Parts: sequence; C-alpha cells; structure tokens
Amino acid sequence: MAQSLCKIYIHLIFHIKTTSPQIREEDINRVHSYIGKLVNATGCKEICAGGVGDHIHLLFLLSREANVSKVVEEVKRNSSRWLKTLGSYYHCFSWQGGYAAFSVSQSVVGKTLQYIRQQREHHMKHSFADEYRAFLKLYNVEYDERYVFVD
Repeated sequence: MAQSLCKIYIHLIFHIKTTSPQIREEDINRVHSYIGKLVNATGCKEICAGGVGDHIHLLFLLSREANVSKVVEEVKRNSSRWLKTLGSYYHCFSWQGGYAAFSVSQSVVGKTLQYIRQQREHHMKHSFADEYRAFLKLYNVEYDERYVFVD
C-alpha cells in the first residue's frame, strides 16, 4: 500500500466583524488555546495561535485529509459559539466571513512563529489593515480593496 506523505504549513489570518466586541485581554490566551484545540480536532496540527483583540494568526500543519476552507469553517464557527459562552460581553461576537491563508516554507517556520508571538508589539506600530495588505503584497495575491475589509 502506498503511503501519502506531506508537510504543508499554513499561516491563517482572520478578523472579527466590525460590529463585534474585541477579544478582551484577559481572555486572549484562553481563546488562542481553544482555537488551537479546534485546529487539532480537524486532524491538523496546531503549532501556534496568536494575535490581538481584533484578529487571529494561526500556524498549523495541514492534514493530508483536510482542506483549508473546512478547517477555517470549523475553527471560526466553534470558537465564535464558545466565546459567546464566556459572558454577556461576547453576546454579539462574530468573525468576518473572509480569511487569508498562506503556505509557509519550512525554512521560515521559525520566523513565522516569532512574528505570531510578537503580535502585541507589532500592532503598537502597525494597523491590522496595513499588516494584511503587506501579506497580500508579499504573496502576490490579487484583491479588490472594496471587498477585503468588509464583514
């Protein structure tokens, strides 16, 4: 029997809706931990979850049976439901419909981990919109500005 071998790193980024409350500082580590568990439940392997109150960065190994859109759907749907159980503050919490996912070379996994872990410091200098545009430019992703930052 032939064996299928693969190792595909994915850097996933997604944002809250503009009408949603931000993730509170006291909840952020729990949210990252929970999202990591959700990634693992899809059969993928979470490496690092991070971000700040308005968006999430995930680095994970894509399972050979999974596809990115299904992983995103599971993670966003279940984390949104879970956040609403944390109290009335999150009653109207929801993620934006879109996301960005990029493949990451083994040679830059360490750099990507460092980037995700330093989100708080990074966003003291750079907005999410600037960060997102920079990733789209870096990966040569064509996009229409009218649709990138809408709920």
